[in-house]
Amino acid sequence: MQLKENFSLKKYNTFKIDAYAKYFAEFSSADSLSDILTVKKNSKKMILGGGSNILFIKNFDGLILKNAIPGIDVTGDDDEHVYIKVGAGVNWHEFVMYCVSRNIGGVENLSLIPGNTGASPMQNIGAYGVEIKDVFHELEAMHLEENSVQTFKNADCRFGYRDSIFKKKYKDQFAILNVTFRLQKKPAYNISYGAIEDELKKMNVENLSIKAISDAVIKIRKSKLPDPELIGNAGSFFKNPEVRVNQLHQLTQIEPGIPSFKINDDAFKIPAGWLIEQCGWKGYKKGDAGCYDKQALVLVNYGKATGKEIYNLSEEIKISVKEKFVIALETEVNII
Repeated sequence: MQLKENFSLKKYNTFKIDAYAKYFAEFSSADSLSDILTVKKNSKKMILGGGSNILFIKNFDGLILKNAIPGIDVTGDDDEHVYIKVGAGVNWHEFVMYCVSRNIGGVENLSLIPGNTGASPMQNIGAYGVEIKDVFHELEAMHLEENSVQTFKNADCRFGYRDSIFKKKYKDQFAILNVTFRLQKKPAYNISYGAIEDELKKMNVENLSIKAISDAVIKIRKSKLPDPELIGNAGSFFKNPEVRVNQLHQLTQIEPGIPSFKINDDAFKIPAGWLIEQCGWKGYKKGDAGCYDKQALVLVNYGKATGKEIYNLSEEIKISVKEKFVIALETEVNII
């Protein structure tokens, strides 16, 4: 175990914020994590994966634990499904490409989402009509205070929209070690959400396949979202708000063209990016903090913005959306 002090986190978060951790250590197994927890038992702790859903607005006065657990292993199958256990430190897109290359279905719509696999159930990541809860089987996690490993099944995780038990009841209490997914031997294609169908037509795809859907999703994401290697960002900064039928009716009086997606008979989802754009923020820049010019849902660091500057911009956006549409935006990114 190599414990580092006063450690810069700039290379460990996709916003490229130069915050510092009082202590920093990396673990690649449950045993190495256990050893670290024994040595730093009473320190404030935070698990860090790919750093793609975090905004540091100050230094971290405690121990940052970088999850680097590797491994992708097929653990079983039946007539319809294959079960794959993935180390929490595995890059999410690398895992998706592993599945796509083997014609294993279920996660192709989640191509090119940044971050590591361990974070996927924590925030129930989703895109283009698919969420982690749809393919999740179980995970193993270590309790940071008790230094013991527990198994969580699908129902145990209490998945919600970009939410799980690890973001509420068990926030900062567990380190996810691995995740097992229940995937499809015979793919059930999902191309009805967003622009996938149109993109497939542009690609002249005649025979639908897992790879074709993945390629389409990658093209769409690259056309809308900045590459974190080039421009600091954490993807979607806000959640898409949900409204009731009566509220949607009121909103159509303000903006007759407001887009919405039906969740059930009494609930609809409004694209947060559209709301933000209508308030005039798309392409806005103040210093090096800005709202991306191709997708208003993405806040960016053009170089030397501080976490506080990006946070302040997000608060201004929330206020303007609340004033214009009477909708309170929620952040998807974790503010640290």
